[in-house]
Amino acid sequence: MSSTKSNSKEIKRIAVLTSGGDAPGMNAAIRSVARSCAYYKIQCFGVKRGYQGLISGDLTRLGPRSVNNIINKGGTILKSARSNEFRTKEGRKKAFEVLKENEIDALVVIGGDGSFTGGLIFQKEFGVPVVGIPGTIDNDIYGTSHTLGYDTALNTVVEAVDKIRDTAISHNRLFFVEVMGRDAGHIALNTGIGAGAEEILIPEEDMGLERLLDSLKRSKNSGKLSSIVMVAEGDKIGKNVFELAEYIEENLPDYEVRVSVLGHMQRGGAPTCFDRVLASRMGLKAVESLRDGISANMIGISDGKMVLTPLNKAIKGESAIDRELIRVSEIMRL
Repeated sequence: MSSTKSNSKEIKRIAVLTSGGDAPGMNAAIRSVARSCAYYKIQCFGVKRGYQGLISGDLTRLGPRSVNNIINKGGTILKSARSNEFRTKEGRKKAFEVLKENEIDALVVIGGDGSFTGGLIFQKEFGVPVVGIPGTIDNDIYGTSHTLGYDTALNTVVEAVDKIRDTAISHNRLFFVEVMGRDAGHIALNTGIGAGAEEILIPEEDMGLERLLDSLKRSKNSGKLSSIVMVAEGDKIGKNVFELAEYIEENLPDYEVRVSVLGHMQRGGAPTCFDRVLASRMGLKAVESLRDGISANMIGISDGKMVLTPLNKAIKGESAIDRELIRVSEIMRL
């Protein structure tokens, strides 16, 4: 099914679900979908536990008052879960039967590329209009400059690194701080600049062990008594951040080397104002797109405006790293 406008029937009932990893701003998006539906006199249903809840029929009616006081909450009130059953044609047929039984006309999926892949297959097989809202802190989805949760994650990481630096300075230590970003270095690059890291290691740029070692030696010789190295979890230099730290400690004994893996704390916490506003805009755009007969698209933001990207392009495309930021980081490390 194409991502262009179709002559679909009038949308009277919309279901919304969250799938994949949680991200700050998901609740704000749920709230926006529910209230946008109410504004347009459309019934809204929340699906618990993602696609798995869709298969088991775990639906709840969402009205304007049932989404009170969630715009400031992290995580997702609808919960999220992986669903191996939805990967099968039989599982998707069960999900379709649930929608048909509840007379639901369209589906809003809040998640990442895996969630969008499932939604696109579902639409192609059963003709259920699907629109995606990108919710992932990694910011690794094509078709939007910002995904929900990314801005909040940046602020969470910078705050944590500021505190780590206090300890690094107090003890003349070198800290390797690992952040999320298996396939993309957006978090590491931006927070590395924002927190004043001496080096930033990302999947898109293979710095190499010797170059990293030389850079840290120069920092030491220039008078730096402590250093922060931001490491995206997908960086290719070492097998893992602990092996990398061990290598540096062996070859740069003047530094005490420590590792801090921020892990899932990056996903939690109250969303920033930016993420709350973005979620509100995306939820409204999702509902209005479905009303206009537009589906198989992802809602994104570009140059401050809401944009639509066909789901197949959002899934297959790569979010490019900002080369200008790499240049900035190289100059700022002096």
